Amino acid sequence: MDKLEQEWVQLIMEARKIGLSIEDIQAFFYMSTQQNQEVTSCYIR
Repeated sequence: MDKLEQEWVQLIMEARKIGLSIEDIQAFFYMSTQQNQEVTSCYIR
């Protein structure tokens, strides 16, 4: 397992400790990605 995979496993384990599901994590990253795309498109214009 490489370093990035280990970090993802650690993130998921920590999220589970505080009661988050994998779906919660996916939703968070989806929203973060959408916001980053909006910010990037503003700079490109």
